[in-house]
This record gives sequence, structure tokens and C-alpha cells, in this order.
Amino acid sequence: MTRILHVLDHSLPLHSGYTFRTRAILKAQEAMGWHVRGVTGQRHAAGGEDAAAAVVEVDGLMFYRTSGTSAGLPLVREWSEVAALADRIVEVAGEWRPDVLHAHSPALCGLAAVRAGKKLGIPVVYEIRAFWEDAAVGNGTGREGSAKYWLTRVLENDVVRAADRVVTICEGLRQDLIARGFAPEKLSIMRNGVDLQLFGDPLPRDVALGVELGLGDGPVIGFLGSFYPYEGLDDLIAAMPAIVAAVPDARLLMVGGGPAEADLRAQAAASPAAGAIRFVGRVPHHDVDRYYSLVDVVCYPRKGMRLTDLVTPLKPLEAMAQGTLVAASNVGGHRELIQNGVTGTLFPPDDPAGLAAAMSGLLADRSGWQARRDTAAAYVRAQHDWADNVRHYDSVYQALLPISQRPVAAA
Repeated sequence: MTRILHVLDHSLPLHSGYTFRTRAILKAQEAMGWHVRGVTGQRHAAGGEDAAAAVVEVDGLMFYRTSGTSAGLPLVREWSEVAALADRIVEVAGEWRPDVLHAHSPALCGLAAVRAGKKLGIPVVYEIRAFWEDAAVGNGTGREGSAKYWLTRVLENDVVRAADRVVTICEGLRQDLIARGFAPEKLSIMRNGVDLQLFGDPLPRDVALGVELGLGDGPVIGFLGSFYPYEGLDDLIAAMPAIVAAVPDARLLMVGGGPAEADLRAQAAASPAAGAIRFVGRVPHHDVDRYYSLVDVVCYPRKGMRLTDLVTPLKPLEAMAQGTLVAASNVGGHRELIQNGVTGTLFPPDDPAGLAAAMSGLLADRSGWQARRDTAAAYVRAQHDWADNVRHYDSVYQALLPISQRPVAAA
């Protein structure tokens, strides 16, 4: 049986979009009959969970940890992380003997895998979920055009060049790599998917929770996720007075937290529509379905920038699978997932007035809601079910392995 060692920045039990995609991939690959494990770098320890453990089992998945902490001057610190992770990969390989190293962004993971792969004579697949220099700009921790921005881009290019095969999560990222001069035949797409065992069976409306939150009869607009500047939640809050003027019973439910939370709460408190906006903070992952059950339309007002134009988010797919209507800004990452007027509603980015007009129109006319919910859920089942999507890895691995080692997928 083919063994795939996934090289990761962090993993479960930490909760993030990154760890949930990882879980979905590993679980789906296991279901196909492949043997999979993960190894995380020193940055996982920053989360504080199982930091001292060498090996942990979480949700039936095995993860090896890299000891030590990330410290020191910039560049020296990063190279130290790469060296430590590469050494840990080699150590794990001596025990478990993987056939493929499958590294996931950021580039530091890819660099460690490439270094270890050369030493071990094992092929390396590098998977890009986002360009991390663009993610830093979107998170407000970096500046486009800075020395750090370009250094990160150079490192990414080095990993793409050195890896045996490269996969991205969407066409936007793939086309950007082709524009940089990389051969299209080296690049594959492994689209974001949804574990329909977790998201395919929505709960009925949690009436008691709705009363507790004071949502009334709605309709309820929701955002469930991380509060980063690039998510454009300030535009959604700015649109609420116009939305409430058009649909007086409309409410906004904000579930989650993050770097922008304090500013967003202050903006909401000062809004003429403050009485229609509810913040509930972060909730346990197993309770997220209860909050989804209260939401009529999930809104993703991402700002227009390189990050959002190139990268497809996971949350809209999860919402569609839950049978919830989706509205989103008309940026490239959303256009790959949402067909306006068919599977969702698109509105102009960075434009609270345009957002308000689109949402007010959608909320005022419910006649087509169920048909759109059904169409969107069918789209996710057909195009973004991890149980099917994971099969696309098969051709990538097969191209790298001798015939005797090639994976045989379960029927």
C-alpha cells in the first residue's frame, strides 16, 4: 500500500481552515485505501496544544511533531525552522518509510520537504493553498512590494521549481504560476471540497438559540468565520442601515473572531443599525451547525485584492452544502465557485451601497430561494465532494512512482 507523508505548517487539534482541509484530505485518502500520516513544523507548537508530544493521534489521524521553537533573527529563524522540519521528516521516514512526501504551503514546508526528499530519494508534491505573501497583505501583517513580500515570492518559486509536481486549490493560483513561466503540465488543481458527512445534513432551525440571540423572525444574514481585514466585514456592517431600511426585520449574525474583531464591534456599536447586529464570538466547532441553522443568507464581502482574486475560499461551499443561500463579492476566487443568480448572488467588492442593493433585493423576494438552495447543494455534491475530489491526487502520485508502488484506489 502506498504511504503518503503530508508535511504541514500546523494541524488538528488546532482549528482553522488549513487544518480542516488537511483533515478532509487525509480522511478521504484513507477511505481510498492509502496510508497517510502528517508531520508538522515548529510553528504548530505556537498553538500551545500537544506542543511537547512527539507523536499524537487526533480524530483517528497520526501526526508527528517537530521539537523546538521558532526563534532568532528573521531569515536565520526561518532557515532554522526548515532545517528542523527537514530533519524530522528524515527521522519519520526512517521509521515509517513513506513513498511520497506531500508538502502543503507555506514555502517553508515545501523547502523542508524538498531538502528531505533529495536526501531520501523520495518524490515531492507541493500543494499551494494561497501565496503567503498575498495572505500577509490581506491579514494586515505585510505590505505588497516590500522586501519580505518579494523574498517570500522568491522562496515560493524555488519550491515550485524543485518539487516533482505542484498542485493548487484553484485555477487562479495555477494561472499565476503559468504566468511566472512554470510548465502547465507540472501543475494540477485539487479544488477545495466539503466533507459531506460533516456538512451535508443541515439541522432544523434552532428556535431556542434564535430567541436567545434576539433574532426575531428574520431574515438573518450571517457570517461564520475569521475576522480578517480582507474579508470586508466592515463593508457588510456599513451596508446594514440601508438593508434594514429596505427590510426592517433583517438581522446580521456575526460568528467568529480575529484581528479585526475589535474594530468591527466598535463600528457596529456606532451604526444606526446597531440594534440589528449580533456578535456571538467564537463557538466550538461542533456547535457551528446550530448557528448555520439560523442563517438565511451567508454573506462573504471580501475585498478586491490579489489574495481574493486568486484564492477560492472554503466557507461558501460549506454554506451551500448546508442548504444556506450564499451572497459574495464579485472577486475572482468567488467567481470560480458561484454562478450569479444560479448558485448564489454576486455584488461589487468594496461597495457597501452595491452590497446593500443586492442583499435587499435578495431578501425582499423569497420566491426562488428553495430552487437556488437545491441547485447550489447539487453543485457541491457534483463538483466539490472530497470523497470524489481526492481521486485527482491519484494521477499526480502515479506519475511519480514506479509501477510496483503506484496506489490502487478503492472502488
